[in-house]
Amino acid sequence: MRALGIDIGTTSISMALVDADSGALVAHETVNHDSFIQDGCPAGKAQDPERIWAIVREKYEALARAHGRPACVGMTGQMHGMLYVDASGRAVSPLYTWQDGRGNLPMADGRSYAQCLRDAGLSAASGYGLTTHFWLSRNGQVPANAAGMTTVSDYVAMKLTGRTAPALGADMAASWGGFDLEARAFRREALAAAGVDIRLLPEVLPGHAILGQTPDGVPVTLSLGDNQASVIGSVRDIAHTVLINVGTGSQVSFGVRRYFECLGDIELRPCTADTYICVGSGLCGGRAYALLERFYREAAGETAPCYDRMLSQAQAFVDEYGPEAAWRVRTTFSGTRSDPAARGSAAGIGVENFRPGALTVGVIAGILGELYEEYARMREMTGARASVLVGSGNGLRRNPLMRRLAEDRFGLPLHIPAHREEAAYGAALAAMAAAGLAPSLAEAQKRIRYE
Repeated sequence: MRALGIDIGTTSISMALVDADSGALVAHETVNHDSFIQDGCPAGKAQDPERIWAIVREKYEALARAHGRPACVGMTGQMHGMLYVDASGRAVSPLYTWQDGRGNLPMADGRSYAQCLRDAGLSAASGYGLTTHFWLSRNGQVPANAAGMTTVSDYVAMKLTGRTAPALGADMAASWGGFDLEARAFRREALAAAGVDIRLLPEVLPGHAILGQTPDGVPVTLSLGDNQASVIGSVRDIAHTVLINVGTGSQVSFGVRRYFECLGDIELRPCTADTYICVGSGLCGGRAYALLERFYREAAGETAPCYDRMLSQAQAFVDEYGPEAAWRVRTTFSGTRSDPAARGSAAGIGVENFRPGALTVGVIAGILGELYEEYARMREMTGARASVLVGSGNGLRRNPLMRRLAEDRFGLPLHIPAHREEAAYGAALAAMAAAGLAPSLAEAQKRIRYE
């Protein structure tokens, strides 16, 4: 039997069909959904949920024709965003994505809508679902026939199953803000006291159980957040593994089995029914490497990408002088969450290492250094230490030197998942466990294979 994972991303939709016995990736597809629309607000960032649903339906039916009906379907997708549905479960608004800027607009007293909620002691930021809902309700833009709120991946799950009433898992609900992580419930009284209309809040269900069935009897799960799905789809043991992701951005995730108060830039997010993940992000992250490549191209007056040359020069420098002889680069080019005004820096430059390879090595080490600093804070807060290091994202997959330096920095061998669709794969594993194709999620994760 096979499990299907569906990932509704900000720009694309990915599907991964996974053999339930071996964990082998039977089929996969990623397609851009091109669903951004104008909704009349210059600060808005909205998408058409019906277009997204139409593409999912088309690709689901094509996959079923080619490979047979899956035994179960797992859902995941972009976090923080929200849309409204009516009493029949039909979307009556755009999807207001995590990029939506309404929450930063000023209120009459000069504070932003997000700041107003933070002043009330609630977790809030522009793009968070409840911050967007707060702006829409205060400005009379909640549809009159709205009966509930949901995320886009949970909306697709509703459409697949014919469910009319929205429900969220704790991870998706927490991404909206105004959420009690320990109780795993919305802070309804505090939200109402802050002026947020709580009548449309969805039910929060424990774990990621079966939400319903398709018309032909295929069980469909409640959606996972994409971060949580990527962790589940990449690591075999959540509580003993540190996962680093380097793509356009960068992120470090470390699982724990208890709730605790996070400090600084570290976030605690619900994951499975009995685990949380600590999450830290580099705001520039893997993009720093792309910025360096652009710098080299401009300096050389070339138009062709020079990533291969960068890598060969960096490897040659390390082989001759060692990584410790490289520039010491801090890649906070976009600031940090706690200090948005922070900027990058370079030091340790001398006559002997004034070479492009030394700069490239320094940038790679700087990207990894940001992630390691966050992981070190997680260890201090939890008193736990990972025994396994897993990496994902094209920055690591395509750069053997980055993988080598990651092992040096974290002091552990680096494992790369054999599959690239980590979030969709994780959703498929969660569906296996929910549908009884695996005894538990932990057992399902044992099917993960590394390169």
